[in-house]
Amino acid sequence: MTDHYVENASWRKSTYSGMDNGQCLEVCDGFPGVLPVRDSKRADGPVLVIPAASWQAFIRSVQ
Repeated sequence: MTDHYVENASWRKSTYSGMDNGQCLEVCDGFPGVLPVRDSKRADGPVLVIPAASWQAFIRSVQ
């Protein structure tokens, strides 16, 4: 996935982020099989593209 696919995407704050407006993750829906993730404080920064199954396993492990 190249940057131009996510640069105009609709980002949303992850429901797994803290609610204190501090350390927040933004995620982008609509990319089958992967989950683009970025730091909400660095909207122009890098995007980490995580396989969906890996993200789900991570969330299960920290709950």
